[in-house]
Amino acid sequence: MKNFLTVVIGGGASGLCAAITLARLGDRVIVCEKTTKLGKKILASGNGRCNLMNDALSETYYNTNAHALVKSVFDRFGRTEILGFFKNLGLEVYSQNGRAFPVTNQAASVLRILEMELHRLSVPVEFNFNCSAIVPFGIDLSVKSTQGKSIECRRVILTGGGKSYPAYGSDGSAYAIAARLGHTIIEPVPSAVPLVINERLCHALQGQRIFATAKSIIGGQPSEVITGELLFTKYGLSGTCIIDVSEPISIALNRRHEQDVALEIDLVPFMELTRLKDELANRKKKKWSPADMLSGILPEKLSVALKYLFETRQVEQAAEQLKKWRFSVTETRGWNEAEFTAGGVEVSEVTWGTLESKLVPGVHFAGEVLDVSGPRGGYNLAWAWASGCVAAMPW
Repeated sequence: MKNFLTVVIGGGASGLCAAITLARLGDRVIVCEKTTKLGKKILASGNGRCNLMNDALSETYYNTNAHALVKSVFDRFGRTEILGFFKNLGLEVYSQNGRAFPVTNQAASVLRILEMELHRLSVPVEFNFNCSAIVPFGIDLSVKSTQGKSIECRRVILTGGGKSYPAYGSDGSAYAIAARLGHTIIEPVPSAVPLVINERLCHALQGQRIFATAKSIIGGQPSEVITGELLFTKYGLSGTCIIDVSEPISIALNRRHEQDVALEIDLVPFMELTRLKDELANRKKKKWSPADMLSGILPEKLSVALKYLFETRQVEQAAEQLKKWRFSVTETRGWNEAEFTAGGVEVSEVTWGTLESKLVPGVHFAGEVLDVSGPRGGYNLAWAWASGCVAAMPW
């Protein structure tokens, strides 16, 4: 195959940004994409709206061990540069509660303008190219595919993604490529993922949504409190507050194989414990039935399901249970339901500010293939855009 200066492996968010940046600099670049289409995960991001980034962009929102690397990237290509990149492409953006979205509220708009820029810059895309290895020879590199194809180049940017949503092409194969080059891979685990809880109540209330707070308790140590929607499911718990508290739980269960992992849920976060006790005592005094004790406080389905609290316990005990309901977490749901990946290429093996491998000159990393993960709210896509552009930029 024709030689190129740079091969970008992966046609997702970071790969497209890398390819555009390189082409604008006059580089002969090709994108190798294992599926038949570009940007599949972009289309699914933000529930189809594409939460481009967060206004409060800072390295402090990412996993602690990656802070220095993330800062080195955002110092070169931060919030202002990301917005400028998309404005230059013709995308109009607005902010909602600190989150940036295209004004069309369609992820398809974001992908389309990226594809149009690739076309304008005459960047070729090799579809169905399933990369199997990057092989150094001399000062050059050879990118091999499972189909027997190879492309010789001077530089490679590996943007193969993580393992979440494998149907979109992110099946973790990029980790194997990096490992063959000698890189350490921090075991990838699902992040922003629903949790499995063997609790009869969850199954009985499946489909019920409430406003709640949650915190993880791992080895007896509580995390910060997360507020949001809680959804009861047939297998356990989901909803935004569960998704947002799930990463340390997933790491504890799936990477460290710990057993003392729990959630503490406040089902009535809008009432302080003393007020709740007083209200329930007043209802008890008025001889409300157990099934009605929580009417007007929680949805009726939940009120009926929890009537046993008032049949078997004192009002004070019931109130404390409602404010600090402990659920033992047995596992997480799998990659098909995880929004992000926690884990990847060890960041200490990558050079700050350029994302070049310290082990193999000419190989750069960008996006979710690195052990960099942030919360929901545009942080992970912001990292994808920024790291893709920085990995392509000259120092």
